[in-house]
Amino acid sequence: MRERGERGALEQAYRVCERVTRSQARNFSYGIRLLRPDRRAALCAVYAVARRIDDIGDGDLPAATKLARLDQIRAALHRLPEAGADPVLVALADAAARLPIPLAALDELVDGCLADVRGTRYDSFDELVGYCRCVAGSIGRLSLGVFDLRPSVPRAEASELADTLGIALQLTNILRDIVEDRAAGRIYLPRQDLDRFGCTLRLGPDGGLTDPPERLAALVRWQAQRAERYYQTGLRLLPLLDRRSAACVAAMADIYHRLLARMVADPLAVTRRRVSLPGWEKAYVAARAMTRSSS
Repeated sequence: MRERGERGALEQAYRVCERVTRSQARNFSYGIRLLRPDRRAALCAVYAVARRIDDIGDGDLPAATKLARLDQIRAALHRLPEAGADPVLVALADAAARLPIPLAALDELVDGCLADVRGTRYDSFDELVGYCRCVAGSIGRLSLGVFDLRPSVPRAEASELADTLGIALQLTNILRDIVEDRAAGRIYLPRQDLDRFGCTLRLGPDGGLTDPPERLAALVRWQAQRAERYYQTGLRLLPLLDRRSAACVAAMADIYHRLLARMVADPLAVTRRRVSLPGWEKAYVAARAMTRSSS
């Protein structure tokens, strides 16, 4: 009876993580649903924990409270597999017991969120890449622990590529969210690059950026070219993965890659609206990813 109750609690914990993923992972969920059920549940657990960390950093609480809560969740993650009654941590602990999920990477995600709360600025592109590695490369490496590799593929090689692909996605996010982040008091683009293009990212009375449009467009294209190089390297991960894992990664990466292409075609779109893909296009991308992985 006790074993049945524990199994029921575990199933409920995974359902909680799946609900978080369905409601919050607007882009990632299209790829996650392509995994087989046990791996999908595990990746939902990873996502739910990562989302909780992100939500602390992006929330409206005072900075001191955010810092304290990030310390608390770090401590809770260090206590795994002891998870208490927290369903998200219960699911993650079970997933990590079954699969080679590198939980230490969550420390890097917490570090990245701490940098956000403290308003850290980046002087150089290398410094920005270090931040991206914390908040997104870490997710790539955590996700790789859920995926199946093809025979004889070194996990270290795949992990490096997963990290690189995560950086590409985060660089895309940074370009997409320039105005939104600036309104929240955050500037991610390196000072050296802003100086290079004569941009300040100051906001005017209307909430828009005051930089000359041609300079801002050149800056966005420059950063997009850098992101593209990370995609070209990171996408080498796909042939190292089994069919469903490759489809999952291809769908998630292609959605973000298409966002980047839209920003290259119209760099000033980021100043007018949040660049996004319609739901039908995301569904098409996922279906195509699954078809290609089967061929």
